[in-house]
Amino acid sequence: MPSTRETFVLKQKMKLNSLFLLPLRTSKIVINMFNKNIKLVITALILAYAVYQFTEGEIGNGIMYILLSTIFIFLYFKNEMILLSFLKLRKQDFPGAKKWLDKIKNPEGALVKKQQGYLNYLNGVMVSQTNMNDAEKYFKKAIELGLSMDHDLAMAKLNLAGIAFSKRRKPEAQKLLSEAEKLDKRDMLADQIKMMKQQMKKASIPKQQYGQPTSARQNRRSKR
Repeated sequence: MPSTRETFVLKQKMKLNSLFLLPLRTSKIVINMFNKNIKLVITALILAYAVYQFTEGEIGNGIMYILLSTIFIFLYFKNEMILLSFLKLRKQDFPGAKKWLDKIKNPEGALVKKQQGYLNYLNGVMVSQTNMNDAEKYFKKAIELGLSMDHDLAMAKLNLAGIAFSKRRKPEAQKLLSEAEKLDKRDMLADQIKMMKQQMKKASIPKQQYGQPTSARQNRRSKR
């Protein structure tokens, strides 16, 4: 039989072990929270408990748990990492936005299809000024996966139009620009679209070398 002192020491060791293991368990729970299926399971459990509260006559508690479940339903369709990245981008904090996006280690497991589209869209926005080829891949993937808002889809197509134009793929650029203009129903990108149209128009005008006679002058000289 262990003495009272040995029992006390054993209990203290168990407490210390539990304190060290708690952060590890918590971190695992947080990591798992990013998975979309875990969110659905938590929602189902909360709703089941809400029903139980109703059967026990605790109407207020039942309503509270139903409201709590809506948070997880919202985060299923609108991932918290994507939302935080959008907030950082609005403040022009690109490193901060990338930091949140990098936390999504398994996009297919953590995000629904359209949120995967927004992950590529945000990555495209962040690299558009530094790496044109990567930006093009991201924006094309975002359009393929789908974006829920017409404005975001218009922005993706406008960026692709600019990239195609810079790579001298003018017909493709014009097509994408036309599609972006149709999607921009609130004219939020009207100035940018107008500017790109002007750039395309200027590029279509043939350049004349200084001192080279024009066709009209050549005709007059030939008549003489």
